[in-house]
Amino acid sequence: MQKRENEKTKETAVMTAMAKFLSDLWFVDDFRDHPEYLSEIFETILLTEMGDDQDLRIRMINSIRTSKMLAETLGSFSDTEINNACRKMMNA
Repeated sequence: MQKRENEKTKETAVMTAMAKFLSDLWFVDDFRDHPEYLSEIFETILLTEMGDDQDLRIRMINSIRTSKMLAETLGSFSDTEINNACRKMMNA
């Protein structure tokens, strides 16, 4: 079921969903390395004709920026600390 914008929801449900998302994202693959991986991929794409697309370039830059923000935000914590925090939020 999809909620509509501004529809009442429990804040804990949102936090639980975010905790699960972060936990799944972090532990599927080490997200600390993703900004570097994205940069390598996008640099290769930029050398192709497809890389001349301005909209694509903007989306690539935004993807790298978002990836870096997440890695920087969580990067100073150990995997155990992140895992424990996500579990606590999911069980709240």
